[in-house]
Amino acid sequence: MGAFVISKRLNGTYKFIFASRKGKTIFTSLSCKHKSDCEEMIQAFQAQWERFTLTQSKASGGKFFFRLTKDGLVLATSRKYTTERLLQKGIEEIARSIAKAEVLDFSDQESIFPDAAMVFSEE
Repeated sequence: MGAFVISKRLNGTYKFIFASRKGKTIFTSLSCKHKSDCEEMIQAFQAQWERFTLTQSKASGGKFFFRLTKDGLVLATSRKYTTERLLQKGIEEIARSIAKAEVLDFSDQESIFPDAAMVFSEE
């Protein structure tokens, strides 16, 4: 079963990823100003997956990816895949598990990395 993982970026915005049952990121959302925006998008993906448009593309480096859009607005972008078959497997994983995927919220966690200013001031 896949999982949505909400986190807070260093600039204070929020994002979520959808990860496969093996823990690999399948797609990453756009930045959201509020955590509730992430939660609403996740609920929409789970309840109405078929109402979103999935557009497949090929990056300049030859790798494959897709974008999830609704009404022309890009909501998420997939990771890069080396082959079209792996891209299709990622899409199949979404279709199979998105409706029942759990939501993990790590947005309130303290950073695991020390503050750079503190590290350099201790020298």
